[in-house]
Amino acid sequence: MVQSLEPVLGQLQQVVLDKPREIRLAMACLIARGHLLIEDLPGMGKTTLSQALATTLGLSHQRVQFTADMLPADLTGFSIFSPESQEFRFHPGPLFSQVVLADEVNRASPKTQSALLEAMAERQVSCDGTTRSLPDPFFVIATQNPQEQSGTFPLPESQLDRFMMRLSLGFPSLHSEKLLLRGDHLADRVRELPALLSATDLSLMQQRADGVAVAEPVLDYLLELVQHSRDNNEGLLPLSPRCSRALLAAARAWALMDGRSFAVPDDVQAVFAAVAGHRLGTGERGSSGAQQLLERVNPIR
Repeated sequence: MVQSLEPVLGQLQQVVLDKPREIRLAMACLIARGHLLIEDLPGMGKTTLSQALATTLGLSHQRVQFTADMLPADLTGFSIFSPESQEFRFHPGPLFSQVVLADEVNRASPKTQSALLEAMAERQVSCDGTTRSLPDPFFVIATQNPQEQSGTFPLPESQLDRFMMRLSLGFPSLHSEKLLLRGDHLADRVRELPALLSATDLSLMQQRADGVAVAEPVLDYLLELVQHSRDNNEGLLPLSPRCSRALLAAARAWALMDGRSFAVPDDVQAVFAAVAGHRLGTGERGSSGAQQLLERVNPIR
């Protein structure tokens, strides 16, 4: 099962050029049953990445463009009275897809953002007094524009904590951008990509990641990183127990992707910045804070 990930990663790297580490982190986030936040300028490939992930893994996909006038029902769905049957029928919203791209999530009102985050946490929605389960797997990729751009409602720290990872794709190299201009890539043919895995394969992979062994020294290293964030005097936000669990799940997924049935300190280091950065602080402060913690805490080998 693990060997089949190499063709998956290879196909994704032909779509989103020059970003192998970011693609690998996004895949680890999906295997760890988390949700992903991508912060970047418009036009950097965020939508393409989400579509490529869904198509390559054989999952259903919905893109939702968030706007200031969007209502929670636009996400969850609503009931409409049917004259023929003389009853209300529920029409599911875009959240009832296995991969949901919440594009420019910080352009929606806080009320709509809360509806999305509640679905992410509970993996279910309540409409008209009825609770409906969301698909399994259920993976949200939310994109966020820089806060200095107009018309944005920044996600508060408590809501940022709901995302397992935060990534930034950044600009491609000049060589990769030339390939984009020449058309020597698959980004314009995302919907034509072959499905290399299925939802069942992904579910089995997630179960295998849950069983990756974590020795006590590795667990102690993870906890020491978290504890240092709580003892710091440099204005960083302390990491929560939810972050500890996210780090453990992401490290297990990273180990599985490396073909191992056990985690090592390198797995924790590989995912730490993506998992902890947005929890330590906004923007560059969080990213630099994550790097400082990694430099100060020595892994136990």
